[in-house]
Amino acid sequence: MKSKKTSEAVEAKAEVITQNNAATTTTELINLNRKSKWKLLGKQKMLIIMSVPFVLYIILFRYVPLWGWTMAFQDYKPYKSFGDQQWVGFKWFVQLFTQKEFLLSLRNTVGMSLISTALGYITAIVLAVFLNEVRYIGVKRFVQTVSYLPHFLSWVIVTGLVANVLSVEDGILNDILMGLHLVKQPVQWLATQKYFWHIIGWTYVWKEVGWNTIVYLGAMTAIDPCLYEAAQIDGCGRLRKIWHITLPGIKATIIIMMIMSAGHILDANFEMPYLLQNGMIQDVAETIDIYVLKYGFKLSRYGVATAAGIFKNIVNILLLLIANTIAKRSGEERLI
Repeated sequence: MKSKKTSEAVEAKAEVITQNNAATTTTELINLNRKSKWKLLGKQKMLIIMSVPFVLYIILFRYVPLWGWTMAFQDYKPYKSFGDQQWVGFKWFVQLFTQKEFLLSLRNTVGMSLISTALGYITAIVLAVFLNEVRYIGVKRFVQTVSYLPHFLSWVIVTGLVANVLSVEDGILNDILMGLHLVKQPVQWLATQKYFWHIIGWTYVWKEVGWNTIVYLGAMTAIDPCLYEAAQIDGCGRLRKIWHITLPGIKATIIIMMIMSAGHILDANFEMPYLLQNGMIQDVAETIDIYVLKYGFKLSRYGVATAAGIFKNIVNILLLLIANTIAKRSGEERLI
């Protein structure tokens, strides 16, 4: 009996010693990790110093303005202090979804974004495949340069070019159509509602297609050349190589780009619709951003404008998360 108690005491003492050793080891590892982290930070201090301005920029111009979201829940008056503002709850959000003007701007924003995104993706992939297949380096560089340059033009300049090209009085497009006897009189391109979204979409393609191909061309360089050689030996033509090797090789990039674009569905181009809008096409030209500008700065209805901006941002975030979740569950590439 005595030996049994002694044995239990020894086992208990051994267990305590083991626990103490484990705790000591854990503490040492934590201290070691802390030292290594501080040592690593010391080695990267110049990088940290360089990142400070960008971090401050994000904080000052991205996070601090979020304080203004409170206006969406107030009957905001600029001449009153924060404590004197009248809180109205979700009044402005309810008003948004019962107001025809906002619903029209939402429809226009989604329509323009979908057309621009769809056309932009298809044309960028097609152009990237074309450039990847071109073997004459001179032609390849020329096409790349011509297609990339419009990206560096501001939307204000691009809008001016579009307005001149589609002008009723001396627009080159109407001159060509009338010269070929395809139309009898100049077409009112910028005063006809059914053309406006397509003008926005194809202008986006012209401006950004070359720039967007850079991503896909970069992805194509990662494809193993041996795959093309094996396909050549098996008798595959150029189109079959593109379909079975090139496109599957950039599939992950295409999915990631689609996920990223999902978070910008309600970020339709602001400058071009704003500069081209007129009374004839007002119902199809006003986007959410134009709506926010109108109600926030022209009508001084800050609560309504802020509520519209919050709605747009929340929807963009939700669409991004939904697209990412769908890609994740289907076993494809994901962004986060």
